[in-house]
Amino acid sequence: MAKKSQNKKTDSGESKETASKKTVKYTSSVSSDSSLLYGREFYIWMLAGLALIILGFVLMAGGNQAPNEWNSDEIYSFRRTGLAPLVIVAGLVVEIYAIFKK
Repeated sequence: MAKKSQNKKTDSGESKETASKKTVKYTSSVSSDSSLLYGREFYIWMLAGLALIILGFVLMAGGNQAPNEWNSDEIYSFRRTGLAPLVIVAGLVVEIYAIFKK
């Protein structure tokens, strides 16, 4: 019995083996800055928003008190209850702006 040829022809008339060995070279006409998924400005806005959020949490933190002390002026100060949440919300607004800018 004769062996069947394993090199089956494709639609273009080439064998599968020959077609799989071909390599396709792509040339890029885009600048090297395009290696980022989004533009550089997008990442700058995102980092600025993240920095504002982190700053808000830092403003909210702190307050070294002894276990037997209660200083309501320090706990409920404007910095912690007013300013810090506003800075966090501002950071979230910057993040949303960065996402929807494009």
